[in-house]
Amino acid sequence: MSIPAHDAWKPWRPDEAAERLAGVSAPWCVAGGWALDLWRGRQTRPHEDLEVAILRPQFPIFRARLSEFRCCVAGSGEVRELQPEAEPPPQKHQVWILDNVAHVWRMDIFLELGDGSTWVFRRDATIRRPRSDMVARTVDGIPYLRPEGVLLYKAKVTRPKDTADFRACAPLMDPAARMWLKEALARAQPGHPWLGDLN
Repeated sequence: MSIPAHDAWKPWRPDEAAERLAGVSAPWCVAGGWALDLWRGRQTRPHEDLEVAILRPQFPIFRARLSEFRCCVAGSGEVRELQPEAEPPPQKHQVWILDNVAHVWRMDIFLELGDGSTWVFRRDATIRRPRSDMVARTVDGIPYLRPEGVLLYKAKVTRPKDTADFRACAPLMDPAARMWLKEALARAQPGHPWLGDLN
């Protein structure tokens, strides 16, 4: 079966992904824009995809749980099917989950550094924090990356929606989270325009 267009997304909602991953003991969390909405307790804008972060060494666990779907490695403008039993290339950090029946993309898996107790920023491994400080849960138990982690990732490209997310969420963050984001962002991207808004 062919691979659909890159924009052929009909993503699961976080609760649908959580249902698919129920019982998986390996850590995971919703990332990206959906994580910010889980933190705020409501959906504030449309979401083109669903991003879920896992630890790279534990990818086989998630692949086994999602065995009825196809896995495709994404990056650098290309999406290629990952053959059975193959590991994602070390320079690639995203695996898209393809629904064979509907022929649409359902979820974008981020392959991350760190371990069960430590969260590590993939773009600068010196930026790290206890996982318990970086991952929270909704009242329904869905794990999500806290806003300081989401916004640190979003700061790289700062598309209009990323800037809008920052401007909506930064004022709502507690002082400790804002300070952590400011220090991490100053290390990862000195001179970033968001820094002046995190005082």
